Amino acid sequence: MLHGRLLAGLAAREIERETTSDYRLVRLTLDMFRFPPMQALQVTSTLARNGRRVRAVDVSITCVGNEVARASSVALRTSAHPAGELWSAPEWDVPHPDMIIPPRAASAGWELRPVTPDVFSSSGRKQVWMRDNWQLVSGEDLTGNVRVALAADLPNPLANAGTAGLQFINADLTLTIRRPPASEWIGVEVANHLGEDGVAIGLCTMYDVVGAVGWSSVVAVANE
Repeated sequence: MLHGRLLAGLAAREIERETTSDYRLVRLTLDMFRFPPMQALQVTSTLARNGRRVRAVDVSITCVGNEVARASSVALRTSAHPAGELWSAPEWDVPHPDMIIPPRAASAGWELRPVTPDVFSSSGRKQVWMRDNWQLVSGEDLTGNVRVALAADLPNPLANAGTAGLQFINADLTLTIRRPPASEWIGVEVANHLGEDGVAIGLCTMYDVVGAVGWSSVVAVANE
């Protein structure tokens, strides 16, 4: 089947097509309720709200006549940022991706450079850089929003995998970002995992080479 992260990238691309430059995408929620086969996809969108400060876009992704995923999004109008100090969690301190030796079996189209060992099979806190080198849609360069959406599926194999490997398959993802990433490299750090009765929740902090840009979370069900 088609990888779920590609559906997220297509949804982000469609949302950008419906959003003007004075609005900033801040939330993308993708529901993945049917396995998408390796066939052509059709992506359509509806402008659900076009307000003075809030714009909402809904996206439907179909394949062979069946809806395989749907997305909702919120974009907010940018303005001057208020003054004042607020608490925030400390950001990671990791090597730049160019300083990490690529794995021997690295793919030319989708690069993963782990900061921590055994990122898909350990009980530790995982950190990884990733970069897409392939075009998602032929003839189009990847935008920052599309790049971070392509990485937004990683909280399942990172946050929800442990010493027994990945035992869950996620049914959704929710990406919240303060700004589009400023680099091709997207950093992903596990922030938390909760699980019980065959249901898991995974949360990761998303980075570019400048700093944290937001979070991505998934809900997942045990894949027996």
